[in-house]
Parts: sequence; structure tokens; C-alpha cells
Amino acid sequence: MSARVQVVTDSTAGLSTHEVLRYPLTVVPLQVVIGGTSYDDGATSTDAVAEALKTRTPVSTSRPSPQTFAEAYLRCAKDGASAVVSIHLSGDMSGTFEAAMIGAKESPIPVTVVDSRSLGMGLGFPVLAAAAAAAAGEDQAGVEAVARARLKSMSAYFYVDTLEYLRRGGRIGAAQALFGTALAVKPLLTISGGRIVPLEKVRTSSRAIARLADIAVQRAGDGPVQVAVHHLASLEKAQTLADGLAERLPRAEEIVLREVGAVIGAHVGPGLLAVVVAPR
Repeated sequence: MSARVQVVTDSTAGLSTHEVLRYPLTVVPLQVVIGGTSYDDGATSTDAVAEALKTRTPVSTSRPSPQTFAEAYLRCAKDGASAVVSIHLSGDMSGTFEAAMIGAKESPIPVTVVDSRSLGMGLGFPVLAAAAAAAAGEDQAGVEAVARARLKSMSAYFYVDTLEYLRRGGRIGAAQALFGTALAVKPLLTISGGRIVPLEKVRTSSRAIARLADIAVQRAGDGPVQVAVHHLASLEKAQTLADGLAERLPRAEEIVLREVGAVIGAHVGPGLLAVVVAPR
């Protein structure tokens, strides 16, 4: 689909193939490296990542290069776009935003690069809103404004079985303070200011999941809302969580159930459960 404004994002947005094909939307993949072999995010299974983490096989991730972004913007121009809005995961968690900024300098058409300060569907929902605005004929400033408005409403809360994987990847941020007591508690975390920070400490995984649901319902309020439930190798628990939220949020426009990709999975580890709440 050609459009005057094209939206570009990265693979951590966790969008489905259907969503990507529906809009004027380009996805630039990050890379995950498992045991010395590099794969595009989405080109290897999250099961492989989960198994590698469990067996302590070396797993790392890397950003796309500035040249990769420059080439993506050039393709947008060749496809007929006159401008690009490029929206990416938090610059405090990855160099992807920085790479996009550098790549934008080589673009033959104007590129606005937006740091979402989030990831997963906390990035995906705003990207889809921006892409819909582009498809409807909004100009570059209008598409950017739609993205930023949706980003302001985003909240993301998550539970991990252990902080070990976040610690290994250097993504633990302010939650580092929880590490000494991690065996005694199940931490609930959130994303604030683009960083992972501690939210609450609870004693059991079942209580953590229940609190995750309560917090999401409170944040959603009484109006229309979009919700995403993410997981890694925890489909049954994620389905139960999503079903419970559907019962408690009658005005939810959609509740997306989606496993995170390999890159996010590499940093959070098996057992992740997350809820993204996006009030309209």
C-alpha cells in the first residue's frame, strides 16, 4: 500500500503479519545472537531463545545498523512516500532509536524519529494508530501527533520469574535494588521514563499475576481501552490472565494475546507475563 507518509518501526513492537500488511508500515528487525549465530528478530522461534536461556547458552541482542535504517527510508521514498515517521523502542533500553536518528540523516525524504519510551505493544499500539492516520491522509506532523498522543496513554506492567535475565542483559535499571531479595519475592515491574523500574514486591507467583490484573483494571478505568497480554513460554497463564481481563473490562476494544519476540525474550526470560494498557 502506498501512502504519502510512511510509518517505520522495529521488531520489538511485536506486530502481526496481518497488521503490518494492513497499513503503510515498514518493520526493521533487531538481531538476536544464540550461541554465536545471529538471527533477525522473528526469524527464529522464541522457544529456541527460552531453551538457550535455560541451558545458559550465550544469548545476546543487537540493534539494526544506521545503514539498515537509511536503506529502509530510501525504500519508502521509492515506494512513493514523501515523508516518514519512524517510531522505536525506548532509547534507554537499546541503541535502535539512535541508529534510526543517524540513518535519517541519509534519507532523501524528511524523517521524524520518535522514541516511544516503551516496547512490545506499548510501542505497537501507537505505531498502528500512526499508520492508520497515515493511511487516512494525515501529513507528517499529524501522524507524529497521533503517535505521541497514544504513547502518553500507555502503561506497561510485568512480572518475571527471576530478575537474572534482566541483570545479565544490563536492562534491570532501578530494579537492581530488588536483586538481593529476588529469591524471597516475586517482583512486579513497570516501564517509567523509558526504563524498567520496580513497582511492587509480592510473595508468590499466583499473587503477582492477580496483582498484575488488578493494576491493569485500575489503570484501564471505565472507558474504552486497548489491552495486550504478553508472555514468554507461559501461554496457559497468559490466556487465563487475558480471559480474566476480558471479563473485568467490558469496554475493552480488544485484548491482544501475544508472545514476545526473540529479542525481548532474551532479556526477560521464560515465565514473563506482561500487560499493556492503552486507554482511549
